[in-house]
Amino acid sequence: MRVAVLGGGLQGCTTALALADRGVEVVLFDRNEALLSRTAIANEGKIHLGYMYAADPTLATAKTMMAGALAFAPFFERHLGIAVDAHATSMPAAYVVHRDSQHDVDEASAYLATVHGLIREAAEGRRDDYFGLDITPLRRWSCSERDASFDADAAVAVFETPEVAINPVALAGAVRERIAGHPLIEVRLGATIRSACMDGDRATVEWDGLDGPSREGFDHAVNALWDGRLALDEKLGLRPSRPWIHRLKYGVSFTLPDGVERPQSATFISGPFGEVVSYPDRLTYLTWYPSCLRGYSSDLVPPNWQTHPDEPLHGEIVRDTFAALSEIVPSLGTIDPETLPDARVKGGVIVAWGKTDIYDPESELHQRYQIGVMSSGRYHSIDPGKLTMAPYFAEACASRICGEF
Repeated sequence: MRVAVLGGGLQGCTTALALADRGVEVVLFDRNEALLSRTAIANEGKIHLGYMYAADPTLATAKTMMAGALAFAPFFERHLGIAVDAHATSMPAAYVVHRDSQHDVDEASAYLATVHGLIREAAEGRRDDYFGLDITPLRRWSCSERDASFDADAAVAVFETPEVAINPVALAGAVRERIAGHPLIEVRLGATIRSACMDGDRATVEWDGLDGPSREGFDHAVNALWDGRLALDEKLGLRPSRPWIHRLKYGVSFTLPDGVERPQSATFISGPFGEVVSYPDRLTYLTWYPSCLRGYSSDLVPPNWQTHPDEPLHGEIVRDTFAALSEIVPSLGTIDPETLPDARVKGGVIVAWGKTDIYDPESELHQRYQIGVMSSGRYHSIDPGKLTMAPYFAEACASRICGEF
């Protein structure tokens, strides 16, 4: 069997690995000069356990995310040989209820406790699967603990969680290396997919490559494109029946200067806020939604937004992000962002179902459970929703293609 996987982001790469592990020959296409070079490495790398989705009272999003989170590290142990506890992970995140939260402290506390109980049930018998971390009982910080790390006026309450992020750049390097050496995976870079269609019992893929336009037949085709997935689906008559939004969000990363207290990893809830991701090696990632959200589009294909913005936008994002987060995290206020030698701004497209932004508590963007693998004959389209879900849906797609269920 020979399968075309379209898109060399994390979803495409994990799908290629899952198929090749089953003895399937894979041709992995990507339009860029390298695999995993755009959105996959332009985010904070959070591996969501479901705590963020209090606006989904059904808990369906939380249950989906925790299934993906518990499958994440075991996938890479199986395919890359990286032990579940050997990933470059951040300090666990504190969930901080912001004074302007869409949910008050009691609501947030009840939701977090419910989700944490579900996580502990899901992790029963597989407690090491979440990066080898102990999923201990959720704990609310004392006022003195909160005041030592956060501004008390902005941070109404703080809850300790086991949720971590992985360094996406480090993971991308390991995945690229494994794929480059895999005998069953052929990589075709500089290939912009034009169409995929069913031709009898074959899936025909057409693309523009370095040597001009080409077409080839495969036993199956997997659409693992990120910002181009919807447009390719439409060419097969699979236009979605619900609205979608493409958003461009940037983040700021830098090495924490010597002598500066390492900030607590934190996720600020609920609403258009942001995060601090703090790694043991002093790598620090910041994002603040009002400062870092720089583009919207409801087109099938979003604009070709810059991954690394030029000046003056670069400097504006750095300054505004530091200014906003310093009001909540005092240790960040001791840093002059203009003096950071390695401050980097990188961004990627967020693709999600919904018509309104997260400022709206009723927005579908708060619900990320109607995602996964959609198949039409020998054509399969994967909507991962979040980076967290890529390995989980890769295995699901590979199982479907190989007739395992």
